[in-house]
Amino acid sequence: MNVAVTGGTGFIGSAMCKRLLADGYAVTVLTRDRRRAQQQVKGQIRLIESPKELDGESTPEIIVNLAGLSLGSGRWTRDLKQTFISSRVGVTRQLIDYMAHVRTPPRLLISGSAVGYYGARGDEVLTEDSSPGQEYQADLCKAWETEASKAINYGVRVCLLRSGVVFGKGGGALSSLVPQFKSGLGGHVGTGKQWMSWIHIDDLIAIVLYLMANESLQGPFNTTTPNPVTNRDFASRLSAALRRPAFMWAPGWVMRLLIGEMAHLYITGQKVIPKRLLESGYKFRYPELSLALAEILA
Repeated sequence: MNVAVTGGTGFIGSAMCKRLLADGYAVTVLTRDRRRAQQQVKGQIRLIESPKELDGESTPEIIVNLAGLSLGSGRWTRDLKQTFISSRVGVTRQLIDYMAHVRTPPRLLISGSAVGYYGARGDEVLTEDSSPGQEYQADLCKAWETEASKAINYGVRVCLLRSGVVFGKGGGALSSLVPQFKSGLGGHVGTGKQWMSWIHIDDLIAIVLYLMANESLQGPFNTTTPNPVTNRDFASRLSAALRRPAFMWAPGWVMRLLIGEMAHLYITGQKVIPKRLLESGYKFRYPELSLALAEILA
């Protein structure tokens, strides 16, 4: 079976491609820079720079759309905000245009989104039935999901991944935090009461495969564990796992002064529950943060 992946050179995408290859899928990666991608992608993966190149023998039955510049890439200037949009909505629009003109559209589109869809909601428990937020991150996710959902018009089953913070070896959120905590500079941010909805990368990849296999599943899915933690609790557990103190504290106003609007990522959060995945019968490999950290830091 042929699977096309966007964002296939990133932390999540590269792990996704590795798993797909191991499971016997033929993988094509859509990239903006074929030469650069050749240095990062390993295995028998076809590289293309436009969805138009998907026609032919490698026409995908499934597209996994993970493209998108990290919101933590720098201070949120107007130009960078536009890049966030184009790297998500723009790429997804290219895929929809491809589906509109190809003879045989894929049967499934699994498209990325994020828990930022819900906005900053304090202690409110959020499920897929909860309303979207009213802020930049929420608007970005809504636009991304709206564009992906247009694939339904071409007979494509659409699953939307509202992902939380992704933890795993070799990248993701822990790549900068672990050295910081090891040096004794770890601690909570802001009040520390903000919720962190998270997921182990192995579960995220397993959920993608689960959605591929279960043809009755469609629509939005919160790809987070059933057990979110507060920022203060996360700092305590990570410091314990590393056997280092975590006495530092970064006040919210200092974060805003240092990194501007991007500080919103770190001083707010969402308490998200994967209601639809749990109801469908998915079993998490790493439901508890202690289990995830033990595996990643081993």
